[in-house]
Amino acid sequence: MAALCTVRHRWKRLKCLQVFTRNLTGSYDYDLVVIGGGSGGLACSKEAAQLGQKVAVLDYVEPSAKGTKWGLGGTCVNVGCIPKKLMHQAALLGTAVKDAKKYGWQMPETLRHDWATMAEAVQNHVRSLNWGHRVQLQDKKVKYLNLKGSLLDEHTVRGLSKAGKETVLTAKNIVIATGGRPKYPTEIPGAVEHGITSDDIFWLEKSPGKTLVVGASYVALECAGFLTGIGLDATLMVRSVALRGFDRQMAGLVTDYMEAYGTRFVWRSVPKRVDRLPSGTLQVTWSDTETGREHRDTYDSVLWAVGRAPETKTLGLDKLAVQLNQETGKIVVGPDESTSVPNVYAFGDIGEGRPELTPTAIKAGKLLAHRLAGQSTVLMNYDNVATTVFTPLEYGCVGLSEEEAERRCGKDGIEVICERGGDQKILGLHLTGPNAGEVIQGFSLSLQCGATYPHLLQTVGIHPTCAEEVVKIHITKRSGLDPTVTGC
Repeated sequence: MAALCTVRHRWKRLKCLQVFTRNLTGSYDYDLVVIGGGSGGLACSKEAAQLGQKVAVLDYVEPSAKGTKWGLGGTCVNVGCIPKKLMHQAALLGTAVKDAKKYGWQMPETLRHDWATMAEAVQNHVRSLNWGHRVQLQDKKVKYLNLKGSLLDEHTVRGLSKAGKETVLTAKNIVIATGGRPKYPTEIPGAVEHGITSDDIFWLEKSPGKTLVVGASYVALECAGFLTGIGLDATLMVRSVALRGFDRQMAGLVTDYMEAYGTRFVWRSVPKRVDRLPSGTLQVTWSDTETGREHRDTYDSVLWAVGRAPETKTLGLDKLAVQLNQETGKIVVGPDESTSVPNVYAFGDIGEGRPELTPTAIKAGKLLAHRLAGQSTVLMNYDNVATTVFTPLEYGCVGLSEEEAERRCGKDGIEVICERGGDQKILGLHLTGPNAGEVIQGFSLSLQCGATYPHLLQTVGIHPTCAEEVVKIHITKRSGLDPTVTGC
């Protein structure tokens, strides 16, 4: 046994010596190792490989608290944008079928949605994307390793397999793009044992039934929206305000529409505990934050949408003294996505102050790949990034909210979220309506080009469309006039 221990010790010393020698000579296993196989990490790795870099990407999915697991592609592909949009579309189709009667279609009196059929179709599509990502990595000669990555030093990554086998890789540069996962309110009794999150909802084989969604983020509103749209009893519990950080007036339009649509809202309330009754249903106890009174109701499912936590705890960042924001746990990064440690970079949801949006991560990852390959010095522009909330009444926006514009320019300095003086540069654009994302995508280009209010007025609209109302804007909020459209 003593001899075996000596051999192991000598092997470890030899391995360290090999890594140290590589650091001295500048020769590494890879030019770039990316930890995280989400949209951003995959984009960065593929772009780097296309530029002639030798690249490896490590990706490993820890099952959710409920045991849900998925394949390559990260949150967006598996438990985010893609399945969410598909289920949102399923809800819109249900609404369209109901509306079809008014257009002369002879429809059955009762319509029933089958969760299992929808879920199977969504999950099969997601699996096809998982496979597509693996094929793309192979085609672009990116080494894919299903390993849980952590940092040993600024040039060395340790990968751990599910079976516990260790693989050590060295690289000239290391990129962290591990994203985040939904939070559980662990201080609430029964929250973890009986609740689910967005990591689970899209992979349920059976309908969640009567569902309480706790939270006020776009994730919470989107989930409650499509659950209502497919005919389920959905309730949204909000502690304070919905869609914090978005334009307040627009957020109000979204929630008002959802209430009329059939989603129940429990405002200014916080859950206290979740108990499973002998019948199998979940009893939720909550209190009103204004009166302090307690209330109870029963549900089939409780979905927590109370924020996301960055995946940083198992990366070994403390050993390298990578600077984190102590409040959020996210990595502090510079304009070039660099961390406090040379040769270690981070971007996407894990970066402090970065938008938690797939397209920004993809763009930032590609630009970073070009800089690391010495092909460019262009930095990611995080200003005027458009986004859309896929609630029953879709809400698309780009630029500043009215509140933020007022904070920066003063209440008397803005008009229609544009500057009142000078060229009247447009600071923000907000739209609710069908296909809001498709509409706002085009207008986001104009903001990148420095669009002004006179430019908007000079643009001829396409009739009849929802988008034409943007270029017809002429009534200001401060005027107090009714902006309701009554004709062409």
